Amino acid sequence: MTKSMGTPCWIKPDGSPVSCTEKVKVLNENYEELRETLKDALEDALLLGCSEAQIRQSFHDLIDQIKSDVTESQVHP
Repeated sequence: MTKSMGTPCWIKPDGSPVSCTEKVKVLNENYEELRETLKDALEDALLLGCSEAQIRQSFHDLIDQIKSDVTESQVHP
């Protein structure tokens, strides 16, 4: 679930919210950093003459292709 025009409301695999202030801070900082990086990359692609629709689809595909070495079931204190 995402707050309107802000950061998502971070949830655990069981659906409960992530409530640790420090964890939420790290998640929000990472999210904003990714937002800026993606915006910069999109604008570069547009300035270089690429199709916006194709670039957006490529970004979606990239996210879908990323595999993590960490699983949801792993618990970190």
